[in-house]
Amino acid sequence: MKAMVIDRYGKVPLRLAEIPTPEIGENEVLAEIHAASVNPVDFKIRDGKVKLLVKYKMPLILGNDFSGVIAKVGAKVTRFKVGDEIYARPRKSKIGTFAEYIAIHKDDIALKPKNLSFEEAASIPLVGLTSYQALANIMQLQKGQKILIQAGAGGVGTFAIQLAKLMGATVATTASAAGKNLVTSLGADEIINYKTEKFEEILKHYDAVFDTLGGEILEKSFEVIKSGGKIVSVSGLPNARFGKEYGSGFFKTLLFSAASHKLSKLEKKHNVQYTFLFMKPSGEQLRIIANFIETGKIKPIIDRVFPFEDAQKAMEYAETGRAKGKVIVKIK
Repeated sequence: MKAMVIDRYGKVPLRLAEIPTPEIGENEVLAEIHAASVNPVDFKIRDGKVKLLVKYKMPLILGNDFSGVIAKVGAKVTRFKVGDEIYARPRKSKIGTFAEYIAIHKDDIALKPKNLSFEEAASIPLVGLTSYQALANIMQLQKGQKILIQAGAGGVGTFAIQLAKLMGATVATTASAAGKNLVTSLGADEIINYKTEKFEEILKHYDAVFDTLGGEILEKSFEVIKSGGKIVSVSGLPNARFGKEYGSGFFKTLLFSAASHKLSKLEKKHNVQYTFLFMKPSGEQLRIIANFIETGKIKPIIDRVFPFEDAQKAMEYAETGRAKGKVIVKIK
């Protein structure tokens, strides 16, 4: 099969390679991939920034979510059959959706929302699961609560705003003037122009912050949270609590604790709970999300679709940070 691979860590371009079609285990399906999406985690993996969390062998196929059709099922797969249209985020040890086929565990897949094209469906799994696990599982966001969602016009932001509104929350978000109309259309109640305004000076007493940017933006987010509130970040640093829950072992947990020392101090100072989210695949949660989409409560937001041979251009465009919504690679 054809696949887009990297041969080493670093800011290296994707290389089109011919590699064997994967074999499947008894609990897996072989999926023919029709479309995949580009996500910030693709750059982090390429650059070697998740080496402490996951070890990969080279050459490595990038790509972390997809939609497609089941081509083959393992002996113990009963929920799905050949020909089913599915969408999924594979587990971290089995990534590789910038390819014609992927072997994926049956627990990680769900039937594709019926009202979406393959390109639209491919835009959902990673951002949908990330948002659901942050807002529903960790924050347990309640009707009437206030949440700040950073970078509302981005891939995760466009989904998270819709989910937060569906859960009955009041939503503030940061966006440029170019993204204002989009986030307004998704239901954002207050929009902070990050180029001309400082969100930490405008927003106060928020119940939750969903951070997708990390760094200084994450640190400033502690200033808008009320005592007892929650901050969930997908771009911040893992802390000791994450290390213990993830089973990282004593040495790595110690490293996480040292690296996140400043965040831990802010956590105590403001009496809030900081959680680093390393999203887990879940076919069950994708079924819940598919229902939201099929009933018209959440819609996919796509900026641009690139052909498979231009996967490197898709990566470069997504990495500019200018995309409004998701960037898609059309494979079939």
